[in-house]
Amino acid sequence: METFASQVASTRIPENRAGIFFLGQAGFIFKTPAGRLIALDPYLSDCCHRHFGFKRLMPYILEPAELDFDILLISHGHYDHFDPDSVPALMENGKTRLIGAKDVKAECDVLGLTEKLTFIAVGDRVTDGDFTVTAMPCDHGELAPDALGLLIEIGGKRIYSMGDTCYRPDLLTDPVLQGLDLLILPINGAFGNLNEEQAARVIATLRPKLAIPCHFWNFAEHGGNPGIFQEKMKEIAPDCAYVLMRQGEKMTV
Repeated sequence: METFASQVASTRIPENRAGIFFLGQAGFIFKTPAGRLIALDPYLSDCCHRHFGFKRLMPYILEPAELDFDILLISHGHYDHFDPDSVPALMENGKTRLIGAKDVKAECDVLGLTEKLTFIAVGDRVTDGDFTVTAMPCDHGELAPDALGLLIEIGGKRIYSMGDTCYRPDLLTDPVLQGLDLLILPINGAFGNLNEEQAARVIATLRPKLAIPCHFWNFAEHGGNPGIFQEKMKEIAPDCAYVLMRQGEKMTV
């Protein structure tokens, strides 16, 4: 039986496309036409249970050593985005470059990570081969002032992961957010994040070609109901396209 890792490795991405794989929670893998792999906020362990009592409810589909990533992209330092149990193993191949928000530096210091690290703030833009990321503002509350949205460019496609953020209509007016090929956004409505209705309103405002909700079902304490999201989309953004991805599912944009 094909494993998730072997599926990611064997999938070929056409030119002018980007491959998307959903890890669960807020984690995604992007694959470029050249075959490069970018992991966004991969939560591969159950460290939040040990540190905060938030038990993982989604199954494990990937071990850190199963894939060699070119880029590890981290939106902020919360442990369901920066997984301290997995990041050292993801980095030990000597190939992977970590690009993360400024608050990720302190976590890397604790783990003794010193190589191939780039820390970014709002407005910073980093290009690495066929991948570019621009740090965008978000609002995840006063306990995460360095949290970022991330505008990703792969295969000529523009993907905006809003990161963990509350509803801030004023942050949606930037012209760079027009014409997005894909919008990824949370729907859990707790701990400073968009709820299902607010996510639908963001989609109605930005009108991306496609939207994918995330940040649901991994922790009982986090909330997030994709069924409610569907109903809100019918009410608020009925002509906007979205897809509910199951854990381990792949698609191409």
